[in-house]
Amino acid sequence: MGGVAGAARGRTGRLSLPGAWERPEVRRDPGRSIRDYEPADEGAWLRCRVLGLLGTTCYDDVWPAKRRADLELVATDGDVTGVLDVSVPGAEATIETVVVHPDHRGLGIATALLAEAVARLERCGVRGIDAWAREDAPALAWFARNGFVEECRYLQVYASPAEVGTALTAKHGLEPVGAFLHARIERETEMRQRFERVHVCRRMVRGLGP
Repeated sequence: MGGVAGAARGRTGRLSLPGAWERPEVRRDPGRSIRDYEPADEGAWLRCRVLGLLGTTCYDDVWPAKRRADLELVATDGDVTGVLDVSVPGAEATIETVVVHPDHRGLGIATALLAEAVARLERCGVRGIDAWAREDAPALAWFARNGFVEECRYLQVYASPAEVGTALTAKHGLEPVGAFLHARIERETEMRQRFERVHVCRRMVRGLGP
């Protein structure tokens, strides 16, 4: 899969389980291993993420530094070839990032990362996992193959400098030059008529447990 950048941000009350994510065994394939993220991986992690998101609707979601998550896994073959970050605010988890390097797609890396994460989450009593995905067909197909179903959807709207004046009003001496907005799915036709870049964002969910 190309990649999914999580759209759910700012969740609070994360589960604190010291050592809960640690497993002595590491899932391995010939020439590849899945292990916990380490600080020394940051540069390779960022390169994998930005390259994996090129060619997707999240192409401009670039980070200068890694954001921390409760569960952080990487696939490696000497370099980072895939990444998976999961936040765990309570009994349900959210995939924040799942990306495979474009040179290593089609090898089951994302699925292996997910399997490792699910095993750890279930061991800690997490009952469900979700993610937010746009219209990227490979990503949606991957979620479906791995047992996720769509629960709801909404619109993400990007207002360009030429369009933002139709959505926002200048105040306090500040002139908007662009905006990222949310809208109800029922307004899709209207939003696509008014703005050039509009994405449907879907919440994909999967139950966990024995």
